[in-house]
Amino acid sequence: MAAGTQRDDEVAPLFNALSDVTRRQVVQLLGTGPQRAGQLAAAAGVSAPAMSRHLRVLLQAGIVADERTLADARARVFRLRPQSMVALQAWLDQVQAHWDAQLQSFRRHVEERSAQ
Repeated sequence: MAAGTQRDDEVAPLFNALSDVTRRQVVQLLGTGPQRAGQLAAAAGVSAPAMSRHLRVLLQAGIVADERTLADARARVFRLRPQSMVALQAWLDQVQAHWDAQLQSFRRHVEERSAQ
C-alpha cells in the first residue's frame, strides 16, 4: 500500500474531525435525521458554545451540512453528508485489501513450511 496517496489527504480531515468522542456522537445523532444545534447540544450534554465549535469542525471536514429554515432564517438545521464518507470508506477498503493480501501471503508461507 502506497503511503502519501491523495486519498490520505482526503481522509485526514475526516479522521481529525472524528477523533473527538463528542463529534462522533453528533454524527450518530444526525444519523437519525437532521437536528438543530440546540437539540444536538442537549443530547450530547455539552454547552451551546462547545457544540458550535464541534459543528464548525464537522462542517469544515464536510461531514455535515447546515441549512436555514424558511420559517426562521436564524435557525440552522444540521444534517449528515453521507457522500463525505465515500473517501473514508475507499481508504478503509484499500487498507483492508492490503492486509488481506499480507495475511494470505503469510498463510501460504506457513502452509509451505508445514508441508516440508
